Amino acid sequence: MDIDAKQFLHTLFSSAVNEALPRNHIETFLSESIFYRSSNQAGRTVVIGAGKAAASMAAELEAVWRDKKKYDLALRELEGLVVTRYEHTAPCEHIEVIEAAHPVPDEMGLEVSQRMLKLVKNLSADDTVICLLSGGGSALLSLPGGNITLAEKQQINKALLKSGAAIDEMNCVRKHLSLIKGGRLAKAAYPARVVSLAISDVPGDDISVIASGPTVPDTTTRFDALAILERYRIDMPTSVFEWLNNPESETIKPDDSCWKSAEHHIIATPMSALESAAAEAEGLGVPTYILSDCIEGEAREVAKVHAALAKQVASRQHPFKTPCVLLSGGETTVTVKGNGRGGRNCEFLLSLFNELKGHSNIYALAADTDGIDGVEDNAGAWITPNTWQQSEALSLKAETYLDANNSYDFFDKVDVLLTTGPTLTNVNDFRAILIL
Repeated sequence: MDIDAKQFLHTLFSSAVNEALPRNHIETFLSESIFYRSSNQAGRTVVIGAGKAAASMAAELEAVWRDKKKYDLALRELEGLVVTRYEHTAPCEHIEVIEAAHPVPDEMGLEVSQRMLKLVKNLSADDTVICLLSGGGSALLSLPGGNITLAEKQQINKALLKSGAAIDEMNCVRKHLSLIKGGRLAKAAYPARVVSLAISDVPGDDISVIASGPTVPDTTTRFDALAILERYRIDMPTSVFEWLNNPESETIKPDDSCWKSAEHHIIATPMSALESAAAEAEGLGVPTYILSDCIEGEAREVAKVHAALAKQVASRQHPFKTPCVLLSGGETTVTVKGNGRGGRNCEFLLSLFNELKGHSNIYALAADTDGIDGVEDNAGAWITPNTWQQSEALSLKAETYLDANNSYDFFDKVDVLLTTGPTLTNVNDFRAILIL
């Protein structure tokens, strides 16, 4: 088959990202009552939100509102406040956008959390709160409970990121250390109607895990959080231990009365993004198979399984015939032991590269759909059979770079980093393996 493998893989990634953009989904989930005043002309529509896509979601919401405003001046005015990662902003006229740090929270995240909580307090049953959630919201909404300082919260967050803990485990801890997550923001807004719209970045699309669910009921407990910290041997400051042993650290449970006026919708998912990429590949004449949208586990170990499957397809035409594409998504983890650079997608790809050892018929791309893999400036990287030859010529040993968790520098040296800049959405990992 005559195909530009690099361009082909990039096209699939772009298709997945485009499918997950807020502009494709916001209006579908907004009922007319959200925008219109009640019969007594009372009521406000307050927009809040957190995540890497929060600003672009807010901008799209404003666009939908403006379109309706052209034909009906009775619409409520929009107001509100959302927080997104630095350099992930989008222009809004009525909704204030604040940028803060991710994945480790900073003072700006603390300040905006305090402002957001104050904004929704003292609302009435005539008011509506629209909450826009996406991946990254946990770090961006940082309001520690008890006597926990921001520095101590940062310490716990950094340790969790390096521990290899799964996203649901990390967010369980984050919820219980917070005064705003785990349903607390919705509780503060009660009795106002709360409508949550979320772009899923978590395996299984559990909306209570997305951004640590500030407006969603939580079934985990403070004892779960303590067990997770102990399991991963994370040192707890005294303030954290005392807070998690205090009943006040418990999150808002499903039987709370505040949920009577709340609704939750997931508007974009990892599977919908993978399905869009699959349709793109099929349209270009390449049979495509989605392995899973919710793969978790250590990135380098997940890569070994993908490599074994790809090699079997290439050599035995089983369980799929070539040419074909294998797609997968989810959120892998990295247990950091070295001092290198690189996110989980590059770690996956470097391990895959090491297993394939320049196989002549296998090409691959792995990237984060938000455009930032970890904390570097790339979305991910791609490999071709020629990448092995390049690394050999430069005397680069994949195992050495894996041991140092230094996938970024490895792929930088062979010039295969994929750099897109922030995409303003996030449905997590995207992996595509082309077998010719």
